Amino acid sequence: MNITILDDYQNVVRTLACFSKVAGHNVAVWNDHTKDADTLAERLKDTEALALIRERTPVRAPLIERLPKLKLISQRSVYPHIDVDACTRRGVLLCSDMHPGRPSYATAELTWGLVIAAMRCIPQEVAALKAGRWQSTVGTGLRGKTLGIFGYGRIGGVVAGYGKAFGMKVVAWGREGTLARARADGHEVAASKEAFFEQCDVISLHLRLISETRGIVTAADLARMKPTALIVNTSRAGLIEPGALAEALKRGRPGRAAVDVYEDEPVVNAAHPLLALDNAVCTPHLGYVERNGFEGMFTSIFDQILAFAAGKPINAVNPDALQRQ
Repeated sequence: MNITILDDYQNVVRTLACFSKVAGHNVAVWNDHTKDADTLAERLKDTEALALIRERTPVRAPLIERLPKLKLISQRSVYPHIDVDACTRRGVLLCSDMHPGRPSYATAELTWGLVIAAMRCIPQEVAALKAGRWQSTVGTGLRGKTLGIFGYGRIGGVVAGYGKAFGMKVVAWGREGTLARARADGHEVAASKEAFFEQCDVISLHLRLISETRGIVTAADLARMKPTALIVNTSRAGLIEPGALAEALKRGRPGRAAVDVYEDEPVVNAAHPLLALDNAVCTPHLGYVERNGFEGMFTSIFDQILAFAAGKPINAVNPDALQRQ
């Protein structure tokens, strides 16, 4: 099969052990990024199986309709970037391993790295030392502080465990089902959303972005946070009301933020307001970007392609597409 892999920014896919799975196929790997439909249509004109790295490139109807040879899209996790109905109409099967029950430890680890980096002003101190200065800030320790987990799911539960290991008090907020899990794990539940934002020293967001959660963190919520507090977002930028975080940081409530996700990615040429703020620690969506994680992700992606080629597709999202092929 003609297989195309888009958005391999780090040029890592060919170095993975699992790449040998597709040794018998014609594989093209693109290391840059584009959303231009004409460019993508040209790159993918001979593609039969398209491998996507998470949500880096949107695949909508106008592009799908220009790819007559495309039979399969193989990826892992959620697929809000893919027009499933258009795929079905055109006979393009979408296969996506939803990896149920497995938290992203890589994302949880990055979350905790951002917490420490922001609270101890590590990026600022590294930059200052390289510029010839010695000890420019006074950071804040974590022991005895309150860690708020907004969305106590798979990743939120892992981050809560890290907080407990650092001697923090863990408080949860979210849907009742997740709060029940937090109680079962021995953590406190906030009396209200307002109280949650007021009492926590660190708040970490771990919610799926769906219509009910879009903008769930409002400007009013951020204004309730302490001037010494930190909010961390390694989930989705859309969880926070548009523009609210940058304005809140300028006003000093909360005093700090650490973010790994943005409304429109990738962010290049420092074209985002948070990047201009000294009290924001920003990383380029590194949560899942870890070698073992890529091995697992592409093992699933390649297994789905091989299963399709063998006439036994797995993890099919829109099996009706097979009837149109």
